[in-house]
Amino acid sequence: MRSMEQHRADAGRRPAKVTVRRIAEAAHVSPATVSKALNDTGRIAPETRRMIRRIADELGYRRSAVAHAPRRTGIIAVATTDLKSSFITDLLEGVEQALGTTAYCATVLYTHEDPELEERQINRIASHGIDGLILTGSNTDARSSLRDRVTMGLPTVYAYAPSRDPGDCSVVADNVRAGRDAIARLIAYGCTRIALIGAEEHWAASTDRINGALRELGDRGLTPVTPIQFGSWEQDWGVIATERLLDAGNRIDGIYCVNDLVARGAIELLRSRGLRVPEDVAVVGHDNRSVAYATHPTIATFTNNLTGVGALAATLLVSAIYGEFRPDVTTTACPPVFGESCPVGARVAETAPDRRWIDLALR
Repeated sequence: MRSMEQHRADAGRRPAKVTVRRIAEAAHVSPATVSKALNDTGRIAPETRRMIRRIADELGYRRSAVAHAPRRTGIIAVATTDLKSSFITDLLEGVEQALGTTAYCATVLYTHEDPELEERQINRIASHGIDGLILTGSNTDARSSLRDRVTMGLPTVYAYAPSRDPGDCSVVADNVRAGRDAIARLIAYGCTRIALIGAEEHWAASTDRINGALRELGDRGLTPVTPIQFGSWEQDWGVIATERLLDAGNRIDGIYCVNDLVARGAIELLRSRGLRVPEDVAVVGHDNRSVAYATHPTIATFTNNLTGVGALAATLLVSAIYGEFRPDVTTTACPPVFGESCPVGARVAETAPDRRWIDLALR
């Protein structure tokens, strides 16, 4: 096999045309890999792409204007673990909104929460040609990066569930900020004795929202009235957790629940004990689900802004395709949604809690 020095010497002696095959021989790769590197197509490791281009330059390879132009398909793929909930509908709406101002369109891969199927589907569609990939799912827990074993040189953005690798580009809802804002909302209404009800403790969305709530309480010189309770994401858990709060004789005037189903359960139990919501106890939830509007009173909540997550993910992906890659995690705000369980503004005197607390809490 000829050495790199021999190839350079030949290039210096004669102006012979430098071919893809010659570059492949010098780089010890296949001609197909050289074509991908020079034409900015396909999936190869960034280090390999840079090495091939360096060798091509050293050999004096010159591409025509047409060959030099990136060959793009105009298609990106969105791989999701969830096609059954409104989560993906909202996120895809954001993707489509962002792509509407570009030459790109999106296709969807359903991975059924199966990592092996996910890898096979990505490899299959990438072999037919896509310019970028958005990886998403309804679970906000950080996931393993696919950069070294699947996506390699393919521009990729992780949406809603971030990559564990800070070298990847991720877009997530700011659940920590949402937890802080929920407490600020309760305090603005006049609450000072606040209880926190979490969901599953090992889920990032639950712990992030609770951690944000704790930070805001601490910054205001407050602490939770009772130890934090963790359970499930279901309405029944809201009933159970609130019942425990009252049966223990805790005097509370505000409850933050990490989702709307739990908040609905809390409101149900409070009203069954004769407590007024929000006059005696204000309640704030999260997720902006339909249950928030079907509850009486309606639930003050926060939206995950999945449309915004999808739009930003698509925008960052198109930028990455054109060479402007932004690693690390970017957050989007979770805007508040009005609800009667914690109105905007302070409690008025005639609706403030009274001494019925003691008797009602101990029933």
